[in-house]
Amino acid sequence: MKITFPHMGNTYITIKAILEELDIDVVCPPKCSKKTMELGTKYSPEFVCMPFKLNIGNYIEGIEKGADTIFMLTGCGPCRFGIFSSLQKEIMLDLGYKIDFITSDRFSNIEGLKEFYNLLNKASGKKGVFKILNTLKKGLKLLDEVDELNDLMNKVRPREIKKGEVDHLAIEFENEIITVQGFKASFALIDEYNQKLKSIEIDKDKDVIKIGIVGEIYTLIENYLNLNVEKKLGNMGVESHRSTTTSKFVRDTLDFIPLIRSDKKQVYKAASPYLATPVGGHGIHTIGNTLLYKEQGYDGIIHILPFTCMPEIVARSILPTIEREKDIPILTLVIDEMTGEGGYETRIEAFVDLLNKRREVKDYGKAISWN
Repeated sequence: MKITFPHMGNTYITIKAILEELDIDVVCPPKCSKKTMELGTKYSPEFVCMPFKLNIGNYIEGIEKGADTIFMLTGCGPCRFGIFSSLQKEIMLDLGYKIDFITSDRFSNIEGLKEFYNLLNKASGKKGVFKILNTLKKGLKLLDEVDELNDLMNKVRPREIKKGEVDHLAIEFENEIITVQGFKASFALIDEYNQKLKSIEIDKDKDVIKIGIVGEIYTLIENYLNLNVEKKLGNMGVESHRSTTTSKFVRDTLDFIPLIRSDKKQVYKAASPYLATPVGGHGIHTIGNTLLYKEQGYDGIIHILPFTCMPEIVARSILPTIEREKDIPILTLVIDEMTGEGGYETRIEAFVDLLNKRREVKDYGKAISWN
């Protein structure tokens, strides 16, 4: 059995390490690319969202690398994620790929966790409950550290004295992390790059614009799909913060376990004046995190969603009211396979200019810069 899985940002680092620790043969899918998108678009329903299409491309590329089994989470509710695995399995069978699909519900209850454990136990040759639980515990810690490394990059990039140092280290890290195996080597490499980032010379007194990024989780996490929005903002001198990460998603899903730390209740409470009922996906998180960013003094919000994403369409209809009542600028970016990077970047640049002008009016009573 050689297992592959969908690519979603840096999540592959943790999934790869978990499977390796359990002695499961893993085929890490290549990073999402134009080829991935073209394959997924060719074989997917026209109006399904981009995450679905990229998943199909990931599967085909993983199979081309030798995988014979696909692991995919599934779920239920208003978001079409609940039917991803069933529909994707039918598409792969129609294409003639004789592969096994391992699916698991979103481990949002005890029964789901039992199912997830049984799948891992079977695939690993029955390693036993202690080994699997310990591996998953370390996996959650690795998820946290990967997300913290990304946050550090977003803090250092807009303040670095020598432009391009963070981007150079980010590329180096991606090239090295794919070559290491297991938790020990992964943790060591992350620690090494944490130290390298902290050693970069920065302008500590620089007063940077801060933007919170909200929206559908896959679009936020997969840099190919969001056209490297965090990197673009950082190179414009803007500090950005991604509201939803893989580690937060896992913690929110497991919040029924007392020892799991999650800010889900805080997000839901913040959203309640505008949206009191979950609408699937991360729709309620988009509203809640937008309001929390306002409370934390962020200058603006970028809302990113894939074309036809139903939960985010609901959230998008509410955001103009929040923008007006809370006086915080919000830029919405809808992404699909036809999105052009030039126009996308121009809109972001214009939004950053707007935030700079607002900052100047706040600090000096008028806009003082020409550009």
